[in-house]
Amino acid sequence: MLIPFFIPHSDHSELAVKLVTYAKAPPPDDWVLVEQKSISIGEASSRKLLTALRTRLAVAESGEAGNFLVIRVAEGTAQLGTHDPAKVAAALTKVLSQDEIVQHLQGTELSTELISAFRGAIRLNEMRTAVSQLRKLLDEGEGSEPVYQDWCEKHSWAFGNAYVLRDEVREISTGDALDLMLPSVIAGYRDIVELKRPDMPVLYYDEPHKNYYFSADVSKAIGQCHRYLDVLHEVAAKGLRDHPEIVAYHPRAIIVIGSSRQWPEDRLRSLHGLNRRLSGITVMTYDHLLAQGERLVEMLGPKADSAPDFDPLPGDFNPFDEDIPF
Repeated sequence: MLIPFFIPHSDHSELAVKLVTYAKAPPPDDWVLVEQKSISIGEASSRKLLTALRTRLAVAESGEAGNFLVIRVAEGTAQLGTHDPAKVAAALTKVLSQDEIVQHLQGTELSTELISAFRGAIRLNEMRTAVSQLRKLLDEGEGSEPVYQDWCEKHSWAFGNAYVLRDEVREISTGDALDLMLPSVIAGYRDIVELKRPDMPVLYYDEPHKNYYFSADVSKAIGQCHRYLDVLHEVAAKGLRDHPEIVAYHPRAIIVIGSSRQWPEDRLRSLHGLNRRLSGITVMTYDHLLAQGERLVEMLGPKADSAPDFDPLPGDFNPFDEDIPF
């Protein structure tokens, strides 16, 4: 039992606490509780006890075993001990989900090691969420092209290490509006992305000749990209009008169309071969894009708990792998 009481002083009253344990009296009075032991502690010690109890109570109420890190809210300090800073940051980012709190982290005095871990964990968490969103769209059979365009605009990193940003500019000439324009990290020159629906066919099989060939939808997209590439090279070789910072010198194009889930090995191999024989254009499916995003997340984070049910990438599918800076 905890019994609080006050100790009067000349200038103030001090709060003290008496901790008492009780035990049953010996028979025949075992129905009576008698004081067994007691200890009194002053105000300073009582406050420390209260802080410790609150901390332990938070852990006890979690309902599961695990490793815990105590953070002093008033002081903003914590002893990391043997905890991996990256894992600590990953755990904290799940708690600090409010935008206003995350914004304040930018001005907080933290160690360089913890700041790097925070930034990496936040970025990795965003990428994981984005990959999950794309996987859900594909699993649910979402077929709206604008939905995927919105996703690609927000997560252009999924197109590979060669690209980290996207341009806001889309219209390169009258009547020619691109889906995406991406600057490469090495040269800074622009390449383009043309998005089609994931329910469009990609390859057909020619039984008499025993070979795969592009569908009409893919062929139309290739022709469309050839026009865009010609126009973009012409109007932006030395900088796009009104946007001189956008330079496209012999640009290349990525077409994202259809699905390759459940494709047999020979079909994947055929797409790889057809791509190798195209000049400046690569055709990939939305499953390729998803797998590419998953691989980037896997490269940046700890080893994934489980592998995907299928591997839609025929080898190393980075569209323009010579631009990978590492």
